[in-house]
Amino acid sequence: MRINDVRNDLLSGKPAIGPFVGLQSPNVAELMGNAGFDFVVVESEHNGIESAEIEHMLMAIGNTNAVPIVRIPSLQQVYIQKALDLGALGIVVPAVKTAEEAAEIVSATRFPPDGKRSWGPLRASKYTFDNEDYLKNANDNILVVLIIETVEAVENLEEIAAVPGIDVLFLGPWDMCLSLGLDPLLLPHREIDQILEKMVKTSARFDVVAGAGASVPGDVSKRLNQGVKFLSYGPDYAMLSAAAISGVDAFKNWSKSNDRINNRTN
Repeated sequence: MRINDVRNDLLSGKPAIGPFVGLQSPNVAELMGNAGFDFVVVESEHNGIESAEIEHMLMAIGNTNAVPIVRIPSLQQVYIQKALDLGALGIVVPAVKTAEEAAEIVSATRFPPDGKRSWGPLRASKYTFDNEDYLKNANDNILVVLIIETVEAVENLEEIAAVPGIDVLFLGPWDMCLSLGLDPLLLPHREIDQILEKMVKTSARFDVVAGAGASVPGDVSKRLNQGVKFLSYGPDYAMLSAAAISGVDAFKNWSKSNDRINNRTN
């Protein structure tokens, strides 16, 4: 099976960057992979995407060097099973609150005796042609990312980080704001920055890394300097929106300037 270079890099202390793709487009996912990102996360929590569409997006990412990851809708084992069987090399799990939940998630990503994952990785095992290699290496190749986005999760942060098999603790700032009674539209908040700082410090004490997002180029170095190793950039619709707005603004600015020139010459 394919080696998960992102997981290996993170475990060795190297950072990785990639976008969440929420537009349900294999073409966009493939574009992002070809752009040079280390990983691409297929979003399936906050959109209407179905399993067959996720599979097509994973196929598209497979045409690039990016590691394919799926953000699943919940921590239920069936979602973990499907994402991995379809060919994802990692999962991003939302709303994890306790170490017990974290342990169940890890178990669902590992074949026995290390876990309780059921056998059936049709596409992941290259339609059975790669069964032996996949069974032998899958347990050491799956990246497990947990989104920390509630007060309860922060209270249990050290216990969650101590669970063997957890690779990344990723800050979900908007839901964390809502959990704290803060307005996410007014980000950044000092309280959220303090939680990220706590996550970075906690990750340094355990075999995990801290993750967070950057939406503009200037945030990339800021996050890396804060100690973030798993860096999301975007998401795809934010990048597209920013590019579209830039073009529209340039057009409007030209129109205003041209109108002023015409008014002076008339």
